[in-house]
Amino acid sequence: MDGSSTEPHSNEAFQTQEYWDARYAREADGDFDWFKTYADIRDIVHELIPQRNARILMLGTGNSTLSADMFADGYSDITNIDFSGVLIERMRARQPETKWLEMDIRDLKTRADELGGAESWDVVLDKATLDALMATKPDESVWDPPAIVKENVAKEVDGVLHVLKPKGVFLYLTFGQPHFRRPLLQREAWQIETRTLGEQDMFPYYFYICRKQ
Repeated sequence: MDGSSTEPHSNEAFQTQEYWDARYAREADGDFDWFKTYADIRDIVHELIPQRNARILMLGTGNSTLSADMFADGYSDITNIDFSGVLIERMRARQPETKWLEMDIRDLKTRADELGGAESWDVVLDKATLDALMATKPDESVWDPPAIVKENVAKEVDGVLHVLKPKGVFLYLTFGQPHFRRPLLQREAWQIETRTLGEQDMFPYYFYICRKQ
């Protein structure tokens, strides 16, 4: 990847379809994984998703190998959504064994019928996508994000709750520390467990496991 040609002019660009369409159009048809690969989290996934036929919804997949790797590992019912039409068409051609849908993760609730309706998914998985919604300007506080950031995050989180089955699980992998992320994820309808990956590293990652009651 040529990082010089894909860097946004501002952090807010990460939240726009135009930025990602342009980025994927410029890039070669390759793979790129933000944060951890499937090999890094496979054991946790096996523990949290013991049923290989679970209905799994991947949010903001990008050109990550996560979906393909999970399918190769036996997870047979995976639907991937991303709001870049350029990316979706490319990945649909590359990986026809899983489903691909062009959709904004902020529209999960309003477009739930296209996903099978409310309470229809066993697992919803977000690897770094919510982080893009939380990108702020240099002069904005990460402790108290601006209203638009809170609104965007709420749309995704409330949408996940809407489509997730009772006793379903939302898995969110991020670099965001608990004091920044948990307040935005907290809902009465689920319990949150936090696991730290790479505790010995200077910059560990965090797995938020939100179990719907």
